[in-house]
Order: sequence, then structure tokens, then C-alpha cells
Amino acid sequence: MIYFKLPFDERLLSADEKNAKNAVHFISYNGLDQISFNGDIFEINPAKFDQTLITSDVLKDDTTNSSAETKEEYCSTLQQVIEVIKENSLPKLVYSRRKIFADFNTINYTESFKNLCTSYPNAFRYLFNDGENAWMGAFSEVLGKFNKSTHEFETMALAGTLPVPEAWSEKEIEEQKPVTSYIQDILKNYSENVEQSETYDHISGNIKHLRTDFKTTIQPSDLDSIIQDLHPTPAVCGIPKDFCNESIRKYEKFPREFYAGYIKVETEESILYFVNLRCARLYKDSVHIFVGGGITAQSNPGKEWRETELKSEAILKNLAIS
Repeated sequence: MIYFKLPFDERLLSADEKNAKNAVHFISYNGLDQISFNGDIFEINPAKFDQTLITSDVLKDDTTNSSAETKEEYCSTLQQVIEVIKENSLPKLVYSRRKIFADFNTINYTESFKNLCTSYPNAFRYLFNDGENAWMGAFSEVLGKFNKSTHEFETMALAGTLPVPEAWSEKEIEEQKPVTSYIQDILKNYSENVEQSETYDHISGNIKHLRTDFKTTIQPSDLDSIIQDLHPTPAVCGIPKDFCNESIRKYEKFPREFYAGYIKVETEESILYFVNLRCARLYKDSVHIFVGGGITAQSNPGKEWRETELKSEAILKNLAIS
């Protein structure tokens, strides 16, 4: 079972399992795990969805025996990460944590998903339960968008995070620059003509990011290669990719699972790829919310903790709890 909405599109969609196609794929961060929902994409009547009561009672128990990092633990590890960044002159490394929420009797995920859809109209919003895994999320970073007719390919560099009212500092501006350069360099391997926009504010609920858009035309046969080259982007990993991935495995307390992986959605007209951020794994008795941040030599552990707390609100504030 999967329900989803595309960015700026309020149609409630699902996949018709009677068809043999794979309409929606969730690919894990490390690329080793995949969950696919077979079938043509079709629209669901919202009134029918309202009658579909999805509560935490239908989910599996949390058997991970996990405990979330405290602020002290997070800041201590993050200071080690900052030292690694300085010692190796890294432009950026992304460090993440889980926030575990268990203060509820039950959660109505039908209503929670509707809340999420209302809060983030510019995002890819989804809720699924395949019997083994249940996840919910909403995020607006496009890893890739391919037009089947024109062969036009679009992507974006999205990095830096602040509450909407605050002014950008050198830290966020410097964090976004290598992401932009990284994507530009990859696209130049596939096309001689790459259009790049000015950098501008991208609003996502209570926070904002710095965003730069890219557009080019590619050969359809190159699409899979481009996606493999782009993922994981510096926005979810860091630069250089291999070294940062090693550091992520060393310092992060939990495996990322499908957090910071990507979602592939194929329609009649397009093939869309969305980065799976602002997401949570759902259990009967807990919700594991995945949050992270781009760390640079100028990062302040206390401020980074606050940033992850702000990001966790994307899920927490939309949960319909009883």
C-alpha cells in the first residue's frame, strides 16, 4: 500500500498492483535495498482515502532496541567530525541522527499524511506500508527529472538550512557552493550545454535552503548513469564522496536505511527522482525521525543540533496523536 502526491499537485495517487509495471521505487542510501510498488499510477478519491483508517496499531513493533543520541552525545561526536573536516580540508560532510518519538497511545496516519500534504505543497509526499516497512515523508529536493519526449533533464543543488526569518551567513553560503560545483561537473560529462540558474531561497515549511537549478538535454541511455553519479549528492553525503561515506559509517550511530536515499517515480510523460529527506520510519510504538545537516569547518555543534531539531518538526508537528 502506497499513497503519494507529486509537488504542486494535490491529486492523491497510488499504484495499481494488477499491472506488472514498477511505478514507484524506494532506494536505500547505500543502494543495497529497494522497495518497489508495482503498477500503473492512478488517482484515488480523497473521500475514499478518508475512510481508510491507517493507525499505528497496524504497524510492526519497534524491535530495534534503539536509543536516540542525547544533545551531549551528538555535540561530542560532531566535534570529532569537525576535526576530521579540518584535518582533511573537506568542503563539507553530512552527519545525521535519529530522533525517536514514543510519547503516544496511537497515531492516525491517515490524518498525519493529510497534515503533511497541507504543510508541504511543493514536496513529494508519501505514506507506505509494505507489511515489513512503513515510512512517511515529504521533501522537495529533486535528484533528477527526465522528460521522455524532449529528453530534457533537470536537477538542483539544495544546501544550507536556516529558519525562514534569519539571514544567510558565510557558513551556509560556503556549504552550498561545492554542491553546485559538483552537480555542474557531473552534467558536463553528459552534455555540452548546461543551464544554471542564480542561487535563491527555497522555502520548506519553517525553514529555508539555498537552491540552484540546472537544466540540460541528455541521451535517454545516459539517465541511469547520471543518477548513479549524482547520488549521493554532497547535500546528503559530502565531498569527496568516498571519504565522506566512510566517515558516515564510522561516526553515525544508526544506519540510514531509506533516509537520504532516493525515490523513483515513472509516469507516462516523465521519470522523476526525489531525495528522501524529512522522513520517518513508522512502528506501532515509536516513530524514528531521520535528520541531518551539512557540517563544515565553521560549524557550531550547538547550532547544528538546533537545526536538526527544526528539521524533525517537519514530521513531528504533523502527527495526529492520541
